[in-house]
Amino acid sequence: MGRKSNGESTIYEGSDGYWHGRVTVGTKDDGSPDRRHVQAKTRPEVARKVAKLEQERDAGKVRKTGKAWTVEKWLSHWLENIVAPPAITENAFSAYEVATRVHLVPGIGKHRLDKLEPEHLEKLYRKMIRDGAKSSRAHQVHRTIRAALNIAVRRKYITENPALIARAPKVEDFEVEPYSVDEVKRLMETALKRRNSVRWAIALALGLRQGEALGLRWADVDLELGTLTVRRSRLRPRWKHGCEEPCGRKLGGHCPQRVALRQETAGTKSKAGTRGIGLPDELVALLKKHKATQDKERRQAAQLWTDSGYVFTTPTGGPLNPRTDYTEWKNLLKAAKVPDGRLHDARHTAATVMLLLGVAERTVMGIMGWSNTAMAAKYQHITASIRRDVAQRVGGLLWEPAETVDETDDEDGAAGVPIPA
Repeated sequence: MGRKSNGESTIYEGSDGYWHGRVTVGTKDDGSPDRRHVQAKTRPEVARKVAKLEQERDAGKVRKTGKAWTVEKWLSHWLENIVAPPAITENAFSAYEVATRVHLVPGIGKHRLDKLEPEHLEKLYRKMIRDGAKSSRAHQVHRTIRAALNIAVRRKYITENPALIARAPKVEDFEVEPYSVDEVKRLMETALKRRNSVRWAIALALGLRQGEALGLRWADVDLELGTLTVRRSRLRPRWKHGCEEPCGRKLGGHCPQRVALRQETAGTKSKAGTRGIGLPDELVALLKKHKATQDKERRQAAQLWTDSGYVFTTPTGGPLNPRTDYTEWKNLLKAAKVPDGRLHDARHTAATVMLLLGVAERTVMGIMGWSNTAMAAKYQHITASIRRDVAQRVGGLLWEPAETVDETDDEDGAAGVPIPA
């Protein structure tokens, strides 16, 4: 046999009694050839391994050399060095981080990355459901590991993504019932007795997301033209200890020298989220009244006032914490004696009302900050009470009593039947 050319695969029998194969799959970081080794007890067996390695090389699916990652180490690297903001939004990163810390690392973190199987993921999802997690939570965990492993495949740390094969739990669709007109009126009337009442008017009338409403600054509002512009979203703050010596507080947010771990605000959820909105006259009047009340609070707070520029603030001018805002929403529901619901349900209500009023879908998209028309179908919830109201209006139109007709007798003595001219 002639001499093998450079880079050509070789198969030979070693002095140890095993057959060995060596395949060149590329080059190492230092530029030297990357030769992979396989072995087996028989020549046909090692030949199959060589052929498989050659196929993986030709398909660009050969795993990189070096110590194999564990799932835990890869997820940590992925979060800290690949998808950390500003690569993705703070909210998206927070969702990935929670899914990793709470579910993925405790559940599958010790597996070698290249040994992870679809069945490992499916068992994790089933365990989450058995332990009481919602299917949407398990699906979020699935999306997280799928995204992380997609990067590992692209960087050739693994050859295939097992999350693409694993069956994720089906997310159960549920119909969100928006508040009825009477319930919205009760909410508005009750809100007028509380601080930042216009905050809830904006949620119920315009459908702003929580972060968008709390991120509004007076510079975004034109009370003369009756418009506002959504430019940013307020984020839930995260803190770490800033004290040199232990302060005794368990949570970083309670530390006297706390240090912020994230920015106060971020951009809107999507490009469509940055939008201008026209305001009803009633809402303009409420905002003017709210501004006057805030000016009064500024004078009362004196040197304690923080000039943050936000539309909705604490009594000393600081931005509202989303957690505090959520608690106020729950208190408002109880005070107004309306069914309990998510803060996001106010957004559902605003979208439904606009669609029922016949506002053009494109216009509703602009107001709500939707990026595609499919969202209209998702938000257009017609409740039983709204259906009854529509039915009554149609019934009243069709069967409204006719104008009174003078009772006259015709030639046959039939009363109440008008005589044709």
